[in-house]
Amino acid sequence: MSHDAVDVIRTKRDGGQLSPDQIDWVIDAYTRGDVAEEQMSALAMAILLRGMTRAEVARWTGAMIASGERMDFSALTRPTVDKHSTGGVGDKITLPLAPLVAVFDVAVPQLSGRGLGHTGGTLDKLESIPGWRAALSNTEMLAQLDDVGAVICQAGSGLAPADRKLYALRDVTGTVESIPLIASSIMSKKIAEGTGALVLDVKVGSGAFMKDLQDARELARTMVDLGTDAGVRTSALLTDMSTPLGLTAGNALEVRESVEVLAGGGPPDVVELTLALAREMLDAAGRPDADPAAALADGRAMDSWRAMIIAQGGDPDAPLPTARHTEYLLAPADGVVMEMDAYAVGVAAWRLGAGRARKEDPVQAAAGVELHAKPGALVRAGEPLMTLHTDTPERFTRAMAVLDDAVQLAPEGSRPARAGIVLDRIGS
Repeated sequence: MSHDAVDVIRTKRDGGQLSPDQIDWVIDAYTRGDVAEEQMSALAMAILLRGMTRAEVARWTGAMIASGERMDFSALTRPTVDKHSTGGVGDKITLPLAPLVAVFDVAVPQLSGRGLGHTGGTLDKLESIPGWRAALSNTEMLAQLDDVGAVICQAGSGLAPADRKLYALRDVTGTVESIPLIASSIMSKKIAEGTGALVLDVKVGSGAFMKDLQDARELARTMVDLGTDAGVRTSALLTDMSTPLGLTAGNALEVRESVEVLAGGGPPDVVELTLALAREMLDAAGRPDADPAAALADGRAMDSWRAMIIAQGGDPDAPLPTARHTEYLLAPADGVVMEMDAYAVGVAAWRLGAGRARKEDPVQAAAGVELHAKPGALVRAGEPLMTLHTDTPERFTRAMAVLDDAVQLAPEGSRPARAGIVLDRIGS
């Protein structure tokens, strides 16, 4: 049946519930170009202001999935589990996590994206490895899952095309922050991807999309419900993103740190979160007794990483690009680091060339920020707090400007209040 876009907008504008028919029609008509961009922007704004019920969000997500193809992993002999992070600063967890989980005869189809704004993209990071390629056909992807067990690649354009169109629109109309629209955007792609189980890493704090624990919990609950209703075993961890993860934000810098983790070292917070998510994923895939910490220690995770990189044309032994120019941010006084604002560090890395302002912008593989101290560390005046890396030194001034108030120091003997990195878990 046919509907009228203005009626659909009015229903939601006035606080009504959209019918299943209205939702199916508006998503299909918008994807085909029969609903104009300005009409969809008005509807997105009405949804942002009025919200959606669980039934509406589920139907909206289903309609976005129906706009494209669905992948099918049923031919694989091992269970599939995927992880999605809502994005943060220094969040390189996918890199060590996918090969680590694959060690235990689990297939990890990690369809990832590129960075936009202050949060880095997994594909941009991996593309700093010489020869590595992000674009795989479905056949290549299945073959690699069968052989290596882990793949990190870009999603084909056939998955949830309605989401791609709507996401670009939300970006320019101030409607990104709507929880139903965020949840349906993420979950339509993940459900269409065909994974059997899904673990969500929902970030909370200054460097995250959700600054507030309550909002993050609502988003996590909405996504867990959507996955569960679609027959995907789904759970979520709420994790702290007030401080950058690890000691690096940038592309090649984060790959280097990920390889340290796979070699049994690396920063404690990155290891802690990698293991927490690995345990959650292995449990969801029916491997509750697996010991991911042992696989980091004994080299199996590194073997799995090397096989994954080689399968996608990369050379795991090639030197990673290094920046032509570096500059230090120095401690202004003696003291204990109390806070290090993740958002400011993310923006600085972006301004140095590690990220992009528009989808088509190139990124610098070697640009970014390296941290020499994290909250709790004692520093002396004049010691480096951070090293800034870029190939284009004219970028230093703007990057330094955003870091002016990023680090809060307190007198020696002070202690920052630190919760663990995992703040909460939400299951079905």
